[in-house]
Order: sequence, then structure tokens, then C-alpha cells
Amino acid sequence: MRPLQPVSPGARVALGASFFVLFVLLWSAVTFGGLVSKTFLADPLTMLRSGWTLMAKYNFAYDIGMTVWRVLGGFLLAAVLAVPLGVLMGAYKPVEAFFEPFVSFARYLPASAFIPLLILWAGIGEAQKLAVIFIGSFFQLVLMVAVSVGNTRRDLVEAAYTLGAGDRGIVTRVLLPSSAPEIAETLRMVLGWAWTYVIVAELIGASSGIGHMITDSQALLATDQIIFGIIVIGLIGLVTDFAFKALNRAVFPWAQIGR
Repeated sequence: MRPLQPVSPGARVALGASFFVLFVLLWSAVTFGGLVSKTFLADPLTMLRSGWTLMAKYNFAYDIGMTVWRVLGGFLLAAVLAVPLGVLMGAYKPVEAFFEPFVSFARYLPASAFIPLLILWAGIGEAQKLAVIFIGSFFQLVLMVAVSVGNTRRDLVEAAYTLGAGDRGIVTRVLLPSSAPEIAETLRMVLGWAWTYVIVAELIGASSGIGHMITDSQALLATDQIIFGIIVIGLIGLVTDFAFKALNRAVFPWAQIGR
């Protein structure tokens, strides 16, 4: 191994899969070996059986669909508003000076702290859950997009001005193409954070969703169901993450040069 030296795609897949194999083997050894009570940690086979029961008898697929819808709805709403504002803040320093103090203040506020207020204002329906995800994602996105746009190489901007570009052309033909790959990576990361917010939102006042199932399972000490719900979240996140990476590579091939 050498610092920053890439590995082949095959080796990357093998190394990534080997960690999961070792993790499951360790989990199996601890549970089947009786080192930990099944009340506190279910074994892999029990977890899979409980997962099948949830899917076949209790319509857990509907809960998964509701959670995915909430994540995508809240995240897309945040992205539609945050990306243009972040671009403006990164491109125009007066806009940045106006918005940044409040955005920096708001992004440190935990989204879960707003749940009591949001329940009071919007009830326990879908609007409250979407609002939690929006609050948790919006301010992070705004600041990270602004930083990405503001870090555009100054020599590119000066060269564009020299070639006769106007202020609008600088934004649309220099700042946006230069920062677009990093903005896409920012969206990918913040989408992962949105999953943590939706589970928090579903733990309180929800009648459906993965978080709701986890809460009900905790009351029954059903660690097998809890673990299955957590693994489902991880698998959905993993698939989404790989899809985002593949899309970014296809849309922004120049960003992969030198990696």
C-alpha cells in the first residue's frame, strides 16, 4: 500500500465485501457462542427469520416505502432551495455576508430539537416529518455549496474576464461547471444525514415507517426486528450511495481525472 495510490475495481469490491463477511462471522460467534444473551443481541438467523415475518405478515414493505418517501421528499425540497442560495452566496460576497451568520447559527441547531414545535405547528402528520428532514438538511447544504462555489480557482475567473465574459457568464460558465462535481458530492453526503433525521422524526408520533417499527420492537425487547430495521436502512443507504457515485462519474467525468 502507498498513500493515495488507487486500487483496482476488483480489489475494491473484494476488500469491501471482506469487511462485511468478517463482521457477520464475529456477530455469529458472539451470539451462537452464547457470549451475549439473545435478549440483548439476536443472532443473524433469528434476525433474518424475523425480517421475513415482518415483510410477509406485517407489510413492512409499506413502512420502508413511507420512510424512503419522507427522506426523498424532505431532501429534495431542501436541495431545490439550498443549492441556488448556496451558489449565490459563493458567487456574490455581499449575499454571503448577509446570509452566512444566520446559516452558520442555524446549522448547529439539532433538527430533533424542533420536533416539539413542529408537532405543535403541523401536528404529527407528514408535514412534520418532512420539516424535520428539511431543517436538518437545508442549512448544511447551503453552507457547503457556498464553500464549493467560493473555492473556484481564481485564475479561471480571471481568464474568463479576459476573454470577455460578463458577470452572468462567470457564474454560469465558470463557477457552476467548476463546482458542480463537488456540489454533487455534497448532495450525496447530506442525503446520508437525511436518513438520521427521518428516523428521529419517526420515533415520535408516527404510525408508519422504519423508525416506528423500531420503536414498537424496542417495547417488546425484539432485538431481532430492531437489527433488521437498522440493516434495511443501511442497505438502502448503501445502494443510494453507489447510485449517486455512479451518476456523478457519468455526469462529471472530468472530475475523476487524477483520482
